[in-house]
Amino acid sequence: MSICLIIGTRPDIIKMSPVIRELDNERIGYFVIHTNQHYSYNLDAIFLDELELPRPTYDLEGYS
Repeated sequence: MSICLIIGTRPDIIKMSPVIRELDNERIGYFVIHTNQHYSYNLDAIFLDELELPRPTYDLEGYS
């Protein structure tokens, strides 16, 4: 069983970071879908890198 987390904006990335950390700590399976709403690779990558979060597993625009 895996949990699906959906993000679409940079605020979503920030809000989901503690959820992702807790899922990792508890070893609960999850995957991330990025809707690419207001998407900018450079800005999203900065947030993911700074928060030490994994890249989205899937996205709706073909980027992963």
